[in-house]
Amino acid sequence: MPAAYHGRMTLLEATLALRREADAVPLCGTDVLRKGFGPLDYVYNPLDYAWEIHRRFVERYGGGSHRPVILVGMNPGPWGMGQTGVPFGDPTVVRDWLGLGGEVSEPRNPCPGRPVLGLASRRREESGTTLYGWARERFGTAGRFFSRFWIVNYCPLLMFDRTGKNVTPSDFRKGSSELQQLLAVCDRHLLAVIRHFQPSWVIGIGQFAEGRASAAVAAAECLATTGCIIHPSPQTRGHWGTEGWGGLADAKLRQLGVSVTITGS
Repeated sequence: MPAAYHGRMTLLEATLALRREADAVPLCGTDVLRKGFGPLDYVYNPLDYAWEIHRRFVERYGGGSHRPVILVGMNPGPWGMGQTGVPFGDPTVVRDWLGLGGEVSEPRNPCPGRPVLGLASRRREESGTTLYGWARERFGTAGRFFSRFWIVNYCPLLMFDRTGKNVTPSDFRKGSSELQQLLAVCDRHLLAVIRHFQPSWVIGIGQFAEGRASAAVAAAECLATTGCIIHPSPQTRGHWGTEGWGGLADAKLRQLGVSVTITGS
């Protein structure tokens, strides 16, 4: 583990290290994906081309050295963080609720049919609107929500195969050297975030993220409780029932010991 990762880092220091090390993993053009995917021909790093918005997100909402709850996603969606640099960052939510702006440039080697338009994108990120809609209903303001929660994506990279199909870290062939390099980079960053915030809970949004979160908590030797909430993707909508995603998330968080009600909100 690089010396810079020992002890506690600021969030921006940790993110800059993640950006640099993720860019150095040789992924683009490789045949490392499981059956059903083509070669991994396109790799976007929003921490490069949407850095200005991400930096403002961290500076505005990531202050202080403690958050009770860290929510861990898997990697950027093409219409959320892939556009704005903010985890689950639907452009409308980022602009209107988080109050963030900034320039977004074009990624290196853009995928045809997967343009990056930044905050000008009109495509909604349904996972982001669901998650931040829940946060707004429970906490009112973004500042109040982020005083108790932090949201981070385990992997910063948005990836597509040759056909433009979205790729997640769980789509890699297990045991590939490229996957192991990527996991090592992302593990170090998540460990730095946990050491910085010293949370009481680290909760994966989906099972893949839960597994990486549990490993990072063990490495950090902290006493945080780990767990999982269902991903707010439309693909999981069939499991939401009449309570909706927010009701399921509330129930799971309460089961883990996390209060989601603010008196007087």
